[in-house]
Amino acid sequence: MKNFLLPFFTLFLFIQSNVATAQNQFETEGVIVPRNIEFQGKTLQLNGFGTRSKMWVDVYVQALYLTTLSQEAQYILDSDTEMGIRIQILSNLVSSKKLTKSLNSGMEKSVGKENMKQFESQIILLESLMSTEETRKDDAFNLIYNPIDASIWLYKNNKLQGKIPGFEFKKAFFGIWLSNNPVDEDLKNDLLGKY
Repeated sequence: MKNFLLPFFTLFLFIQSNVATAQNQFETEGVIVPRNIEFQGKTLQLNGFGTRSKMWVDVYVQALYLTTLSQEAQYILDSDTEMGIRIQILSNLVSSKKLTKSLNSGMEKSVGKENMKQFESQIILLESLMSTEETRKDDAFNLIYNPIDASIWLYKNNKLQGKIPGFEFKKAFFGIWLSNNPVDEDLKNDLLGKY
């Protein structure tokens, strides 16, 4: 009887270990997207993820992390709680300069050209922090908003590059993907978990 049950028990353990792995991460476009990320003693949960494509080229995989999951974009933008955007570069065609230019264009589209002036110092700091080293394929950026100091903490490949202050800047930055005028409507729906 023991010999008969052993293969079934082994198969059960194998299935359970694969289920646990599947629950901890996802894979898309060859990129592993973690289910959770830790930040300052808090666990941020994956709300949704998708791929940003431009001119038939997959540019990056992006994921949105929240403390409380939501499909309401405006609620997320207005929320003064920990949240993060993870961007992993998919193409060698993406340079630091092109990425920051794209982010600036997305923010301008989101908030309107007339409102960009108020974020000038934060945009300069963002460009500086993202350009400390040249951006390459497979580089991963975590941009995590911390309500304690009202700033976005920018990590490149898990190394803190610096902080960009301002709750209003946080709203404008996350608005690149979540505003009423996002850079990519399909990606917005993916980040909100509206598959």
